[in-house]
Amino acid sequence: MDHAQRIRRFILEAFLFTDDPSALGDEDSLLERGIIDSTGVLELVMFLEDEMGISVDDEELIPENLDSVKQLSAFVSRKKG
Repeated sequence: MDHAQRIRRFILEAFLFTDDPSALGDEDSLLERGIIDSTGVLELVMFLEDEMGISVDDEELIPENLDSVKQLSAFVSRKKG
């Protein structure tokens, strides 16, 4: 399973309480759709650190890295090299 699939599954289960992948598109804004808030961002970061094996620095906590499945997947790929 690739980064995007794992991230989408986590968001669907933890925030949307569904397993229907059509409920979340790759480029859907998590913030604009109200899927995550500041507490949700912390949960998401913990997931990325624990499950993806990366460390997220404070300055990386920006929408450009964390606001969609596509952006999250690209962020993880960059962090993993």
